Amino acid sequence: MQSLTALELTSWLDDTSRERPVLLDVREPWEFETCHIDGSLAMPMNTVPDRLSELDAEQSIVCICHHGVRSRQVAMYLEQQGFTRLINLTGGVDAWAKQVDSTMPTY
Repeated sequence: MQSLTALELTSWLDDTSRERPVLLDVREPWEFETCHIDGSLAMPMNTVPDRLSELDAEQSIVCICHHGVRSRQVAMYLEQQGFTRLINLTGGVDAWAKQVDSTMPTY
């Protein structure tokens, strides 16, 4: 598993020559409703095992949560399930709000 900062992720998303990763947001529904990175797939942490078929093991997946702890746990779980292109967003949406999108609500 790799890690990316919010600034590194925004550079990747802005680079149209690169394949766009799946932005897997593993926070609870109320958290996702409060704020999220555009284009994110909401999949609360506790639903991931039952929703594995929605994910493509061949695609890069950036796991996202509030600060990066839950997303790291989900990435480790996905790794155990055979996924290999996993990235954890260091600092989560909180870092995104502080470093990339100052208009994003925080909590």
